[in-house]
Amino acid sequence: MSTPHVVVVMGVAGTGKTTIGPLLAAELGVPYAEGDDFHPAANIAKMSAGTPLDDTDRWPWLDAIGQWAHGRAGLGGVVSSSALKRVYRDRLRAEAPGAVFLHLTGDRALIEGRMAERKGHFMPTALLDSQFATLQPLQEDEAGVAVDVSGTPEEITQRAVAALRRLGA
Repeated sequence: MSTPHVVVVMGVAGTGKTTIGPLLAAELGVPYAEGDDFHPAANIAKMSAGTPLDDTDRWPWLDAIGQWAHGRAGLGGVVSSSALKRVYRDRLRAEAPGAVFLHLTGDRALIEGRMAERKGHFMPTALLDSQFATLQPLQEDEAGVAVDVSGTPEEITQRAVAALRRLGA
């Protein structure tokens, strides 16, 4: 990638955003920000209780991520955010117009299995159905790429780097 862009690693819970994000950032030589760290405590409590967030919960979170991305404009960076709906991505782009999205995609059974194996995360597998129901994949007019999450984290990262290079980001 010739110009440093901010890459938003997106997808439903369990696709590996927190694993792939730092690997991608290291490969690109830019900083990584964990999207979950931008959630207010009330959001984490709500999700920990098995209650999906609504849009009112998400706006301040998305704005905080967008502000971080805006601060990295021209410098590059990688940040994770589920960014499941087009309107959420539009909100992120309003703060950081040059953001590029990396949509981690995969088979529901694979993702559920990975979620069941992870320890100490606040997102229960019970919310996976709501995540898939909410998901609106990237559209033709959105700057971004989709990458399948089968394989090792290193393989996924290499596919992501190649796809982003093809995108010209």
